[in-house]
Amino acid sequence: MRNAIPRPLLMLLSTACLCVVSACALFSYSPTPLPTEPTPSPTPAASSSSSAAPKPCDNPLASYAPTGELPSPGDLPAGSTMAKIRERGRLIAGVSADTYLLGSRNPFTGQIEGFDIDLVKAVTKAILGNENAYQLTVITAAQRIPALQEGQVDMVARNMTINCERWTQIAFSTEYYRSGQKIMVRKGSKAKTLADLAGERVCAPKGTSSMANLVAKAPEAIAVGADNHTGCLVLFQQGEVAAITGDDTVLAGLAAQDPYAVVPEQQTFTDEPYGLGFNAEQVDLVDDHAADLGQRGRSSLRNESAPRPAARDGGSVGNLTLPQARRPSICGAVER
Repeated sequence: MRNAIPRPLLMLLSTACLCVVSACALFSYSPTPLPTEPTPSPTPAASSSSSAAPKPCDNPLASYAPTGELPSPGDLPAGSTMAKIRERGRLIAGVSADTYLLGSRNPFTGQIEGFDIDLVKAVTKAILGNENAYQLTVITAAQRIPALQEGQVDMVARNMTINCERWTQIAFSTEYYRSGQKIMVRKGSKAKTLADLAGERVCAPKGTSSMANLVAKAPEAIAVGADNHTGCLVLFQQGEVAAITGDDTVLAGLAAQDPYAVVPEQQTFTDEPYGLGFNAEQVDLVDDHAADLGQRGRSSLRNESAPRPAARDGGSVGNLTLPQARRPSICGAVER
């Protein structure tokens, strides 16, 4: 069992998962099927975050169980990861700057904004009392785990899939959004599913679950790697690849930038539960703030047409509120 410590991030996290597709019911779109709720893990005795060891991964969605009340920014436990962040005066987060709708640079303001950035703001406000006291470090998908392991960032908010393999390397918050992998092709293409791309060049970012799924599920397709999905879009626009595969959230952002691209109506061929990533030794940060982010999402942003997170440890509603101003839709770029 993963050890239970204080709880800043688990509750913060699911706050956002319900907002991304609030408008989808208006369009002809195959929604990502909701997962079966996992059985909550019992809460073990509290222990030091520095000695926490990952448990055997029987349920990758079961994060560290929150314990006690969420500490206020002025009353953080002495010696905790949160107290060290407060002493520094800012939270450092690894993010994307080119994933439209989730984390991308606004060309008019120069600021990085999106769904994942709102999560960073919510965690920052919980720890520091000021949602703008953060520093963003732009990383590629392949750099997410090394950045956490090497202590370059406090957390990663970059549409990151929770799975057992990654639990052996880092820690995750509770799930904040359930996505699924699909394909994007040119308008007029006969390809509607991954199976239709046998013999075709298909792009996915290197070092991601999207690439691993492409190789495993479509061995007859020609897998082409790029540093990120924007790199895939460039290859797609140059005619170097026939399709791009990735999470439906990401593909929607790509299709919105290319009038000749379309995400065909299709069923997802994977489940991609998103979580915030943390250093494996800093589970006090995960317990305290990720818990509140996750639980609040089920009560404050619920929409029946949006995918909902499965129940998390404890099941109680947290006390942190995620800004609701930005609700990216993944529907507008889908073929209808």
